[in-house]
Amino acid sequence: MDKGRILEELKRNPKKIRFKRLCTVAGAFGFRFKGGMGSHRIYVRDGIDEMLNFQNISGKVKPYQVKQLIKIIEKYNLLKEDERDV
Repeated sequence: MDKGRILEELKRNPKKIRFKRLCTVAGAFGFRFKGGMGSHRIYVRDGIDEMLNFQNISGKVKPYQVKQLIKIIEKYNLLKEDERDV
C-alpha cells in the first residue's frame, strides 16, 4: 500500500487504528523509535521538532494520537517529500 493510501486510511477512521499499525506507519514516514516507558512509545524524526508519543491501550491508540501524526505529515509535507526521493 502506498503512503497516500495509508494516510487516507488514518484520516478515514482514527478511532480504529491499532497500536502496532501506527508505529509501523510512523516508521514508514521516517520516524524512528526513541524510547518510552510502560505502554508509551516515543518517535522522532530529524528536522522535525515535534515528538510523537503513542500509548498502547489494549492494542489501540487514542484518536488524538493518530491525528497528531496526520497533522505532522501534512505540516511538513512528508508525503510529497517522499515522492521527491523516488
